Amino acid sequence: MVSTPEAPETTRTFFGHPRGLSTLFLTEMWERFSYYGMRALLAVYLAAPKSEGGLGFPDNTAIAIFSVYLSMVYLLTLPGGWVSDRFLGPRKAVTVACVIIMIGHFLLAVPTEGFFFAGLFFVAIGSGLVKANISTMVGHLYEGPLEWRRDSAFTIFYMGINLGAFFAPLIIGTIGQKVDYHLGFAVAGVGMALGLLQYLLGRRWLSPHSDVVPSPMDAAHRRAMVKKGLLWLLVPVAVYTVVGLSGHYTLNWITVPLTVLGLVIPAWTLMRIRRDPDLSPAEQQRMTAYVWLFVAAAVFWMIYDQGGSTLNIFAAKNTDTDIAGIDFPSSWFQSLNPLFIMALGPVFAWLWQWLAARDKEPSTPVKFAVGLILVGLSFAVFLPALAAASGGSLASPMWLAVIYLVQTVGELCLSPVGLSVTTKLAPEKYGSQMMGVWFLAVTAGDCVTSLASLAGANLDGRPFVVAEVAVAVAVGVLILVYRKRISSRFVGHH
Repeated sequence: MVSTPEAPETTRTFFGHPRGLSTLFLTEMWERFSYYGMRALLAVYLAAPKSEGGLGFPDNTAIAIFSVYLSMVYLLTLPGGWVSDRFLGPRKAVTVACVIIMIGHFLLAVPTEGFFFAGLFFVAIGSGLVKANISTMVGHLYEGPLEWRRDSAFTIFYMGINLGAFFAPLIIGTIGQKVDYHLGFAVAGVGMALGLLQYLLGRRWLSPHSDVVPSPMDAAHRRAMVKKGLLWLLVPVAVYTVVGLSGHYTLNWITVPLTVLGLVIPAWTLMRIRRDPDLSPAEQQRMTAYVWLFVAAAVFWMIYDQGGSTLNIFAAKNTDTDIAGIDFPSSWFQSLNPLFIMALGPVFAWLWQWLAARDKEPSTPVKFAVGLILVGLSFAVFLPALAAASGGSLASPMWLAVIYLVQTVGELCLSPVGLSVTTKLAPEKYGSQMMGVWFLAVTAGDCVTSLASLAGANLDGRPFVVAEVAVAVAVGVLILVYRKRISSRFVGHH
């Protein structure tokens, strides 16, 4: 049968994929460009002296704020998914999210502390809303006859994420550190504006399924929900009004409650699911195994996410950023992880397939354990870097390059496996919610970092770094020892 001229136009226009994939690819690329550009500057801006255009916070405070912010981005994916399911549908949710993120970045560009924290609040809400919905929309393009192309589509889509994350520190980081931090934040806003514009222009190529609100809330429930939400909102408003008027307000009134929430909500969520009487005994056993893997993942992200805070501040203050007479902004180190992901991601995908064909692919718990041990060893590499920077000297940039490389290899072992573990161990009743639960491991890990910072721990001090190495390696070894017991609870394990 001869294909019509329209066929390629509608079904094979973006690397042989539906045209809607290009819309989502570019939206995510620009959203990640704005997010990772701002993230590359955030901790450095918080810790930079006011004389250099920063906010002049102590390093501990800067790391605590960064960690709480990051934890909220991942925590907000849960309500982000709920808003889409009950009110907006994925396509409208992403439109709203892009607008909120853009506003947030432009608020960050205003050189006052109040606007800065308001901007962080907006970016966190918008990022949570995007994260919960844009991958779902990619999946919608591949329902039915195109199902077999889904994995290939997500590979292309994730390349967009890493392209945005790679170029962002090089452009936004350079402008922020070499010209003006607030101008850097404004460029992030422009990037999000470009992403929103092309999303609106290309939305007609998206699946009609992306317009559907999966389980809409009727008008009566919606009114009750709004009323209840406003009543709950009155509580913090009243508390913070009293605190502010009494003159006792400090930043800890924000960071401490958010840190506690970021630890309590994941623990409560896991306990609620584990103790649900509707779960079968087998499902409860699988959830018990999942809780231990969740704790291990939280340890992983606790160390890994310090790449944007502890290591980023160390790069700005204690690392030589001159190579062959060329001086570069310290934020450029933040481009190493996406660069390594793009270089090594295909290698790991091939390696697992090659080992599987020979019946030698490591089991899920083994990959998980290797990821944990590697992220621990990455901070073992941090120890000689700290020693090299003692006494006012500057550490070689190669130390940080090696740390980020080891962390990336650990990420490639653990992060995709974590998603797989979540789907394997999820009780049927909570199948769709469990992906949000997986993100809570990031929230919990970052809140442990925040708690340590708020408690006065020196995060780039030798004792604390040694403790983190020991914890990560010990948990990784424990998973290796109990790998068979963990695997026995899986559905369809190796």
